[in-house]
Amino acid sequence: MARKPNYDFERRERERLKAIKVAEKAEAKRAARERARLEEGGEAAAGESEPSTDKS
Repeated sequence: MARKPNYDFERRERERLKAIKVAEKAEAKRAARERARLEEGGEAAAGESEPSTDKS
């Protein structure tokens, strides 16, 4: 005898897994941007004794 399908649960489970995947991808992109920003700032500030924090 076949099981009775639970469409609501299956859809929620797919959406939950998709949300986790999207969140992981967003976190990876954020980390890559932060790493690139630090590398770019580190190369520019190599000649300076202290990197400037002026954001005007």
